[in-house]
Amino acid sequence: MKTPVMDALKKLVEEDSTSFHFPGHKGRISNIPWGQLMPMMDTTETIGMDNLLDPTGIIKESQDQAAKVFGAKKTFYVPNGSTGSNYIALAVVCNRGDKILVQRNCHKSIYNAMILNDLKPIYLYPNFNDLYETTTGLRPEDVRQALEENPDIKVVCLTSPNYYGICSDIKAIGEIVHQYDKFLIVDEAHGPHIKFSDKYPQSAIDLGADMVIHSTHKTLPSLTQTSMLHICSDRVDINKVQDSFQLYTTTSPSYLFTLSNEMATAFMEKEGKKILDDMYDYLVDVRKRLEAIDGVKVLQMDPEDETIYDLDISRILIGLRGYRGTELMDILYKDYNIRMEMNDYYSTLAMTTVMNTKEDFEKLISAIEDISQREKRKDLEKLSIDMPRPTVAMSPAQAYYSKKELVDLKDSIGRVVATSVIPYPPGVPLLATGELITQEVFDYLMFLLDNNINIVNLSENKTKIMVVED
Repeated sequence: MKTPVMDALKKLVEEDSTSFHFPGHKGRISNIPWGQLMPMMDTTETIGMDNLLDPTGIIKESQDQAAKVFGAKKTFYVPNGSTGSNYIALAVVCNRGDKILVQRNCHKSIYNAMILNDLKPIYLYPNFNDLYETTTGLRPEDVRQALEENPDIKVVCLTSPNYYGICSDIKAIGEIVHQYDKFLIVDEAHGPHIKFSDKYPQSAIDLGADMVIHSTHKTLPSLTQTSMLHICSDRVDINKVQDSFQLYTTTSPSYLFTLSNEMATAFMEKEGKKILDDMYDYLVDVRKRLEAIDGVKVLQMDPEDETIYDLDISRILIGLRGYRGTELMDILYKDYNIRMEMNDYYSTLAMTTVMNTKEDFEKLISAIEDISQREKRKDLEKLSIDMPRPTVAMSPAQAYYSKKELVDLKDSIGRVVATSVIPYPPGVPLLATGELITQEVFDYLMFLLDNNINIVNLSENKTKIMVVED
């Protein structure tokens, strides 16, 4: 047979592009001799190798060491990504039919977990910042109001930092959540690195969360699909975590992923800390130099926006006057061999980690400066990209397990969506399963499609959508 995946990966290696996208290792994992030890390291639960599903030996020791490094009470290596970690965490603290308070721009895995566990969502929408044309964070008092109005909520599930590095006030939110005797789960998938330097925002591990999820593959030198679930309070039943872990984890967990979690943590505990500290001051300079370029805007702290409680500056959201984010991202790749992480209508995002070099940053600055000197363009048509707020017509599980039918997008207004419709990245549902397709949502969806934003879960060349049968 032909080998299109192998062929594409070989081409990618030969391309030798500058990476400002995931995974966090940037193709530069040097603390594991992969070439020398593969495939011998790909083993199973043989003598002396322990078992991730019920660790008593080397894996237990490694997870215990990781918990000490991160300051957690207990740490679990999760081999099926933070998707798996979110499934596990919600199953631990919820029973079927429970009501949960969810940040509406959380990752799609939270929505999938609501289907799997038949949970009933109450959504909290993040603020929208007009200056930077992006969603920001949550107000603690909005969390309090939601808990006051819905006393039967079981758990609060938040994302911080978000894709753009914006952090909510997790400490204040945690205090409110625990005043109401609820659980707080923080999806900190984009923030495992912040634990290793006091120059960056504080980790939710230290701010009162009961459970914290880390995607080690996102910002640490670790393989794609590696994640950690940190238990941070005595309110969480460890036995339930272990039980849930076995339910949602493959019975053939990868030793390569287990090793990658371990070695990424070991790296950050030692030389990674210094690199991260040194990188901070350099990032401040990089961001200043980018903003000094005519027409460039870089997401910064906004003193007028209380929902940007803190900002992880290792994310660089770049807008250039006259260029849509899709265009800028394409030009950077095609003309300068720089791969960015994602784009929206206005901007493109550089995801930086301790594995990026100064040469990488200089290439990015030089490219943006070069593009800015091309023929000047008119400002983009001013459009709001704030998230629409669909009506919840039925629970995610009820809609997902209903009879479904595929209809043309143009005929979908007024129908209930039967599967989440997700711009990817960042993986935040525009429509969550069980929500009503309104004219506003339809118009926004067409806007995304017209601007070449990749949408997951549309069918037949993005012309049809799955809805609940009338």
